Amino acid sequence: MQTVIEFIERWKSSGASERANYQLFLSELCDVLDVPRPDPSGPEDEANRCVFEKAVTFRHGDGTTSVGRIDLYKRGCFVLEAKQGVHPGHVHKVLPVPSRKPGKSGHGRRGTAQWDHAMVAASAQAEQYARALPASEGWPPFLIVVDVGHCIELYADFSLQGKAYVQFPNAQEFRIPLETLAQPSRRATLRSVWTDPQSLDPSRHSARVTREIASPMALLARSLEAAGHAPQLVAGYLMRCLFTMFAEDVGLIPENCFTGLLERHRGNARHPAASLQMLWETVEGGHVS
Repeated sequence: MQTVIEFIERWKSSGASERANYQLFLSELCDVLDVPRPDPSGPEDEANRCVFEKAVTFRHGDGTTSVGRIDLYKRGCFVLEAKQGVHPGHVHKVLPVPSRKPGKSGHGRRGTAQWDHAMVAASAQAEQYARALPASEGWPPFLIVVDVGHCIELYADFSLQGKAYVQFPNAQEFRIPLETLAQPSRRATLRSVWTDPQSLDPSRHSARVTREIASPMALLARSLEAAGHAPQLVAGYLMRCLFTMFAEDVGLIPENCFTGLLERHRGNARHPAASLQMLWETVEGGHVS
């Protein structure tokens, strides 16, 4: 099996022929990510959990229907739409190519406004396919747009309601250039999209962090109450500590102003009281600089 570097080298110069390339590219991508390749498509649609050319039915306002095909679909994970732009170094002449999908002969020279427009249109097309899935399939958490041999774009809606697919994880990092697949973290993200997409939900991460913080805070609160401090005073004290750490993190007060004070008095719990009081009085007066 080829290495990730061999995969990148093999595909980086391809362009403008996704009908000929995309299934092979995505199959080899699965190998690089160490996830199973798509299954052969069968006659029973229920069994087609991860397949190329997944058939969906579009229902139009006039009562008519038409059939579309998702380039790659994995139930409960993603709808993937493949394109292939023109490599900047290629001289490319668009010729009419027979295809089951119209307009599949190259989607603009990479790095141009035409290419950007084609990628945005591809994400909208992927959403249309997701919308056409049977209700029993549910909304996938991810839409993926692939420019074969060039980049992968991720859009997510962890609500599974299909109402707000947004660039994932953000507008700066949603596009994964082919070369960056050499980075283990990039491959790990895509592997999760393939195998456990909900693990990427930021709200789950926030909940985990909150639990991790809550446990030691609860122990500290019980310790302070056991020392004879009133619960209301303990709660107010801990909330003030949390706010001060937040203010330090976002730059509202100087770096290490609060945490540095605590470090200096580690092991001497009685000593920092006067310093903390002075710090909080200064903060409340708006004179910290």
